Amino acid sequence: MMKVVIAPDSFKGSLSAKDVAENIKIGIERVYKDIEIQCIPMADGGEGTVQSLVDATGGRIISAKVMGPLLQEVDAFYGMLGDGKTAVIEMAAASGLPLIAEDQKNPMITTTYGTGELIKHALDMGCREIIIGIGGSATNDGGFGMAKALGVKFLDQEGKDIGHGGGSLSKLYKIDTAEMDKRIGACKITAACDVDNPLCGARGATYIFGPQKGAKGEMLEILDKNLQHYAEVIKATLGIDIMNCPGAGAAGGLGGGLMAFMNVTLQKGIDIVIETVKLETYMKDADLVITGEGMMDYQTQYGKTPYGVAKAAKKYNIPVVALVGQIGKNAAVLYEMGIDSIFSLVDGPMPLKEAIDRGADLLQDAAERIIRLYKIAHKI
Repeated sequence: MMKVVIAPDSFKGSLSAKDVAENIKIGIERVYKDIEIQCIPMADGGEGTVQSLVDATGGRIISAKVMGPLLQEVDAFYGMLGDGKTAVIEMAAASGLPLIAEDQKNPMITTTYGTGELIKHALDMGCREIIIGIGGSATNDGGFGMAKALGVKFLDQEGKDIGHGGGSLSKLYKIDTAEMDKRIGACKITAACDVDNPLCGARGATYIFGPQKGAKGEMLEILDKNLQHYAEVIKATLGIDIMNCPGAGAAGGLGGGLMAFMNVTLQKGIDIVIETVKLETYMKDADLVITGEGMMDYQTQYGKTPYGVAKAAKKYNIPVVALVGQIGKNAAVLYEMGIDSIFSLVDGPMPLKEAIDRGADLLQDAAERIIRLYKIAHKI
């Protein structure tokens, strides 16, 4: 019996990864009735990762009220996977840019405290494995807000709490971990991180990512200097040097904070997802793999879902087809990286809104065309 593995990312603004996979399945079954199809919703560690992993493992979404980046109450969420012990958190759900208005962006005061609250909530629910996606932050506080929510104290020379936000790090004199949540030590925590920026300097958290969070001019210099001071106090207190660690600058320095206070391992998001959903166990005896994303271009090769899926499939010499919303600039480079063919789901000129609105039907029709071509190839 023929076996097809369908492992797409979401089509952002249109369909979840689960919906994409199920509509591709419908198209295939118009042609083949007697066929084994495995639908594995995928993600690359960014937006949508929680939903994809919940869908892939039969888990559930858990809601939680936490402090947002400006210490306002926000309705956040995280995923509990089907094993009942693994939590998947997107830091942006608690500390992300979409949670604040454009005119309120200010990394001098925004905090990752809510991300720490989500971690604590997951611990309270019995989770002892946590996956954290660290993209889309509104913060530049080095993750000290996150650590504060878990019991770490950040004190000035008078022994007083320094407050919140990247701007307050200039006052940091002492870090006290005595009351840090002890459950962290018994927890396996992995962070999905697709950048290798150091904490400070020209390629660091502030100068590369700060402007999109509202930092400019003198503020950039202050925030970068504060993160450098933060790293120096961490080294003196904890004996951990995060200054030049690849990925420490991710999410406004949250990558470095996770390294310092939680001994976190940073991995490519797609690699974490592939491991978590056990994708390769489904692939080993497959005849065809279909993946996809909303827009495929040359950037897909830098750790996005179809690239990771193709890399896994090629270990078993399985052909890979990508079904995408739009074929973008230099997408053909993916032909050298394991994707054998790329198909766009649109069947004629149409506005973007129409393509989004008709996404399900277009996916079904395109999947049918792909599988008919596959059928012909196997008759030649």
